[in-house]
Amino acid sequence: MTAPGSPPGPIDDEAQLAALGYSGEFHRSMGLWANMALGFTYLSPLVGVYSLFAYSLSIGGPPAIWWIVIVGVGQLLVALVFGEVVSQYPLAGGIYPWTRRLWNRRYAWIVSWIYIWAVIVTITAVAEFGGGFVAALFDLEATPAVVLATAVALLVVAFAVNYSGTRNLARIAQIGLLAELIGVIALGLFLLLFRREQPFSVFFDSLGAGGGDGYLGVFLAASLSGLFLFYGFEACGDVAEEVADPTRQIPRAMILTIVVGGVSGFVSYAGYVLAAPDLPAIISGEDADPIPSILENSLGTAGSKVFLVVTVVAFLSCVLSLQAAGSRLLYAFARDRMLPASGWLSHVSSRHAVPTNALLVVCVVPVLIALFVYFQEGILARVTAFAVLGIYVSFQAVVLAALRQRLKGWRPAGLWNLGTAGLVVNVLALAYGIFAIVLLIKPAPGTETFLDRWIVAIGLAVVAGSGLLYLALARPDRHSAHIPEGDAREVARQLQQIRGGASPEARAQAREEMR
Repeated sequence: MTAPGSPPGPIDDEAQLAALGYSGEFHRSMGLWANMALGFTYLSPLVGVYSLFAYSLSIGGPPAIWWIVIVGVGQLLVALVFGEVVSQYPLAGGIYPWTRRLWNRRYAWIVSWIYIWAVIVTITAVAEFGGGFVAALFDLEATPAVVLATAVALLVVAFAVNYSGTRNLARIAQIGLLAELIGVIALGLFLLLFRREQPFSVFFDSLGAGGGDGYLGVFLAASLSGLFLFYGFEACGDVAEEVADPTRQIPRAMILTIVVGGVSGFVSYAGYVLAAPDLPAIISGEDADPIPSILENSLGTAGSKVFLVVTVVAFLSCVLSLQAAGSRLLYAFARDRMLPASGWLSHVSSRHAVPTNALLVVCVVPVLIALFVYFQEGILARVTAFAVLGIYVSFQAVVLAALRQRLKGWRPAGLWNLGTAGLVVNVLALAYGIFAIVLLIKPAPGTETFLDRWIVAIGLAVVAGSGLLYLALARPDRHSAHIPEGDAREVARQLQQIRGGASPEARAQAREEMR
């Protein structure tokens, strides 16, 4: 998909990187499928469906499944916008360099501050939840101490794999992709075809969810079943400098992540609903954790153990992908001298070609948060409440910045772009994003105290407020004035000249200008 009149010839990967102001420090050992596997295991439909199956059913009943379709379409629009941006700016760190080059360094700083904390908290939450599966696999009681130990083990193993280099990261991500597909599509189809207890019409029947207060509000409250599932595709762009032909392959990987992840999540969710022998018990809250009993009833003890192995692999791959994405964001942040200890954080191992110190941070900080959660029982939900909202806000910061540049005349010049449809897609993506953010901030049904009702918004306010205070007092952006910002239109024009359609002298001048 290219804009009318775009010359077909690509610029060499390292040449484009140099033209954008950076030298290559990574190995380009990721292809399309490895890149898509990284995004898919971060998105992790298995983790998303398992985490929220009972919650969404208890709020919205079986029709809650349609949020997977609604949010999938909305996030596909966002992914299309991201694809255009990363095709022009195939830089490590994703959201940070995109917002910097689309707006300015101060805007990029606060957006990235929110995003990195959302990612770090998400790493903690996934490791904690995965710890329960590790305990079940080895027939251990999931006490707080056991969950802490297994969560730390997942974090350390993921760090070791990430530290060993991009090639091993890609291999494990592809293994995780296979585990996810087995755990969601294969199992979902098995349940649909051979263990169905409910009619297909149940997806249009609330079964009394929400009582007699009208179903629309109840249905909106169940939106988390889709909103929690569809992020992670941006991780494909976080490792842009480790992907061969990133201007073409990363947008394709993002789209594949959304489409395959959406289909997987839908099939898995549908399979569990249709195989549930007692849906009213789940909706009433009487059966608060129904998936283990559904699996035991459908697969038997031995089959359940096999599924637990698949699940643990999927959780490990999810933590691995989250660490990879978070470390590249920290690296990109520090490479532009936008953080304290930037020299240390931006260090890249000459042997493994990975940002080792940034990786260490996104392993150690989640371990510390997990220790805090251990000593403050019941605090995990409150600590992690803002994470999904923080990620959605960061996404929409990119969409908003892209739309601002379009209205000022920007026409994306990456080898992958939407052409004349770009403006419409950008507007629709922003409208969807605002709608999603409102749904995430909206208090959950049944919450009574002020803190519980507004914990998501409070969490975001604390993180954003602390970031803004630091930005105002420490002015970290002053150390980065030499790196370009807000140059989307100029870079697009220069890329067009370099690729063709201009005299050799004009192309040479454009290369010199980009340097």
